[in-house]
Amino acid sequence: MLAEPVAAKHGLAAGEAGRPANADWTIDQGWANYSAAEHATWKTLFERQTKLLPGRACDEFVQGMKDLPIGADQIPDFRRLSEVLMQRTGWQVVAVPGLVPDDVFFEHLANRRFPAGHFIRKPHELDYLEEPDVFHDVFGHVPMLMNPAIADFIQAYGQGGLRAQQLGCLPQLARVYWYTIEFGLVQQRDGLRIYGAGIASSFTESVFCLDSPSPNRVRFDLERVMRTHYRIDDFQESYFVIRDLDELLDFTRVDFAPLYQRAKNARELQPGDLLADDVLFQRGDGSYHRARNTVTG
Repeated sequence: MLAEPVAAKHGLAAGEAGRPANADWTIDQGWANYSAAEHATWKTLFERQTKLLPGRACDEFVQGMKDLPIGADQIPDFRRLSEVLMQRTGWQVVAVPGLVPDDVFFEHLANRRFPAGHFIRKPHELDYLEEPDVFHDVFGHVPMLMNPAIADFIQAYGQGGLRAQQLGCLPQLARVYWYTIEFGLVQQRDGLRIYGAGIASSFTESVFCLDSPSPNRVRFDLERVMRTHYRIDDFQESYFVIRDLDELLDFTRVDFAPLYQRAKNARELQPGDLLADDVLFQRGDGSYHRARNTVTG
């Protein structure tokens, strides 16, 4: 029996070998260097996800995808994406080798530059990848950057990240990003919809987050989210729901410093915990993670 290929590490995850020459960690995308096999992997991911997301992704995601030069046949050229983004919301996509240090990440976002990994996953990694690749970063994130509310919120997040580093509150801020930009749900007239990139780029979680009886679906509360750990190894146990994308802009006008202190002094919450004052869209039955724990325990 052949062993499963060992996944290569990229960027920060690769240690010193993954550090590029530029201090801001940017590199040339090297679009002409993508192989036919890599374009084919993109096509497989793109086609199955675009078939799945209608009726699941929020209207703004769908519109952003329509308005961008993104298609099934090839990995997008970051320069072409940036031309359209710059005209719409003043953002651009810059290539990086993979994960980058926090301060570099925040500095890019604060200046409306979205750092996207230039590599694409291998065929055996279609359903799970430890590191964000070009499909996650471009397919998942870039369509939402066409929306002014998301564009402004992510820039404010970058600015807030630099401040959170000084205050020693990065874990609290990271949870806000995780439960919004990566794994957020939003209310629409026709039901809950996906806007988080971690869900939108995942074939399996796009179904799980809306259809499974297992996870909690909870009305978003900023301070509560700052206290809540998240899953990096599996589906989320709780999803937090905003009323609309403009609600994210409300958060940019809030002084996070006192919220950080209250969150740090309060009890830390596990991913599946519920509070008595939570507003619930669904109380999850926990069946998925309970079954997983039974198998692995």
